[in-house]
Amino acid sequence: MTNFLWSGYRSESVEDYPGVLIPLGEAHLHSHSSRSRPPSDLDDALLGQDDEGVQHHKDPADDEDTGMLLEMGTEPEYSIEGLRREVRRGNKGGEKWTDYEMKSKLVNKAIQDIGMGRYNWQLFVLCGFGWFADNLWMQGISLTLPSLSAEFDISEKTVRYTTSFLFGGLCFGSFIWGIGSDVLGRRLAFNATLFITAIFGIASAFATSWAGVCFLYAALGFGVGGNLPVDGALFLEFLPDASSSLLTLLSVWWPIGQLCSSLLAWYFIGHLPAEQGWRHFVFSIGIITLIMFLVRFFIFHLYESPKFLLSRGRQAEAVAVVHGIAFRNGRKTWLTEEILDAVVDGLSTPSPATPHRRQHVTRQRQSTANILKQRFASFSGDRIRPLFSNRKLGLTTALIWFCWATIGMGYPLFNAFLPQYLSHGGNNSGQPAPETSTSTSNSPETISDETYRNYAITSIAGVPGSLLAAYAVDMKSPFLGRRGTLALSTLVSAIFLYLFVKFGTTPGWLLTFSCIEAFAQNIMYGVLYAFTPEIFPAPVRGAGMGVASFLNRVTGLVAPILAATVPGDGTTTPVYLSAALILAAFVGMVMIPIETRGRQRL
Repeated sequence: MTNFLWSGYRSESVEDYPGVLIPLGEAHLHSHSSRSRPPSDLDDALLGQDDEGVQHHKDPADDEDTGMLLEMGTEPEYSIEGLRREVRRGNKGGEKWTDYEMKSKLVNKAIQDIGMGRYNWQLFVLCGFGWFADNLWMQGISLTLPSLSAEFDISEKTVRYTTSFLFGGLCFGSFIWGIGSDVLGRRLAFNATLFITAIFGIASAFATSWAGVCFLYAALGFGVGGNLPVDGALFLEFLPDASSSLLTLLSVWWPIGQLCSSLLAWYFIGHLPAEQGWRHFVFSIGIITLIMFLVRFFIFHLYESPKFLLSRGRQAEAVAVVHGIAFRNGRKTWLTEEILDAVVDGLSTPSPATPHRRQHVTRQRQSTANILKQRFASFSGDRIRPLFSNRKLGLTTALIWFCWATIGMGYPLFNAFLPQYLSHGGNNSGQPAPETSTSTSNSPETISDETYRNYAITSIAGVPGSLLAAYAVDMKSPFLGRRGTLALSTLVSAIFLYLFVKFGTTPGWLLTFSCIEAFAQNIMYGVLYAFTPEIFPAPVRGAGMGVASFLNRVTGLVAPILAATVPGDGTTTPVYLSAALILAAFVGMVMIPIETRGRQRL
């Protein structure tokens, strides 16, 4: 499989993209600032008018604004010394930066000057496939639980162990693919995750026992687990700084995946016998996942992340990727290897990840066995230790991992069993629910068609949350931005989880509270997945995201066990526990000492 997923990959070369390179002296004509400022404003800044409206040249030194414009948007900035000043910006402590960090800032600037274009928007859709698939399967499997209970004669509480197998695969996948993307590259992980999910997802539709279903759900979970950490890191590293809010907007694919899953479940499970409906449903979302993989692998040419290439010493390929982005977007770029070396020379110490500034890129392809042997030798504490290189980063890492862990347990305690909670129709008063056919009957009416309809409505309510999150994360209010929006949405989520149990006494109120909860949680997860990778430097970004996602999945693995073993009917205590865990995450969020809004990513 590895040979198949690696096939078609080639080393990039600047010679593949003629016509995109411009001299450094002309770079200001193609810069981000030249596009964001209307040409007439630049003309007015350099030309004055007398009282009769006649234009005349004016001395830039006579105008403070003009002097600023010249420094920021014309030749002085786009010179070796000007670029050195640019990469030094923000270094208030005077510490020496590594070659990798300096070159990453130059790559950021080059990508910013290229700007958003066709390649970035295509990548937005393709990375969105990963987010879409994550919730497509997460919610999809929860929607099959009543049918599995009916077909295999398993009680409502016992069948919840099914999701434990899914989360077992998720936590293993998030850890392997998160760190693996730092070692093997973003591109291989980007394609392999959807491929594995599709194959085992389709196979699960043909399982003949509950044990077989659990095993196949765990296997597809291994693929799903890598989608969010890998796709988020990949998209971030191709994203211009001016468009950083799009990483939050990427989360809009998450509720769309949930909506697609709920609509298909409503159609298949709600209208077919129990032993047929869930199989048709799982097969259909497996085919959708396979189609997304085929589009990614065969139709779209994905570049490897330039920051990953820099971190592995493959500078020539990193520059070629930037040229490729410019070519695909119909833009120009000034970045060359010579400029990288000239700017960085003498200003920093070599990075351990890039011991040779001009490492030779070998074109000879090694065997898959040798590649895997070399790559996996890098798995060690060295991948994690840089996340605690200083007190501020270490504290932030610990707190953000705490938030991922508590949300990882709190979220599925409510959402993984929401169809079951909704099916009780408001009997959440704390009294035991009356016995129903849920635990023993093979009837397809175990959960009504109305319950699947309400679940679809809840899914629709979550979509605007992601859109609002993308707007709020860039607001300069002290209560918003990345950290403020994340904390506020988490607090709202905890409050309405409590209200869901305490006052959800009718189907109408349950639907209302679940819709508000979906709205708040989509803001929460959207910002969390955008905020977290921005905290970590790119050489260990996959590791940081991988561990966060791993903790999220491990605690999620415990959630179904708690939901299946708590005393009583299992419809109130799990939700109260979910509210307490989400509230704990809120406390951790307000203690995070870093706000990444407007900060350049390394």
